[in-house]
Amino acid sequence: MVALFLSVFAISAAAWAEQFHNVPLVDANCAGKVKANPDAHTRACELQCQKSGLGIIAADGKFLKFDAKGDAEAIDLLSKSTKADHLRVNVTGKVADGTLTVQSISME
Repeated sequence: MVALFLSVFAISAAAWAEQFHNVPLVDANCAGKVKANPDAHTRACELQCQKSGLGIIAADGKFLKFDAKGDAEAIDLLSKSTKADHLRVNVTGKVADGTLTVQSISME
């Protein structure tokens, strides 16, 4: 019975999460500057500005900054990537007060 409750709870929690597909990954420092053309923003710049925090530019144009876990995972993805620009990700998480608490993230 407890296992059933926990599995239903886990499914319900996942259902509340928002999904963002093929969205630009940018650093907080440059988000406003690159909003019009985020695909031109370079991986080198994002790694240089990573201390400002990373996040995405959502479909509505708003910058959503990642929580600490999301930052760490995004930095890891950037470090392993060979792309120079056009840095896009798929993210699942919960948004509250402009912060995206990342549950999962993958590079496009």
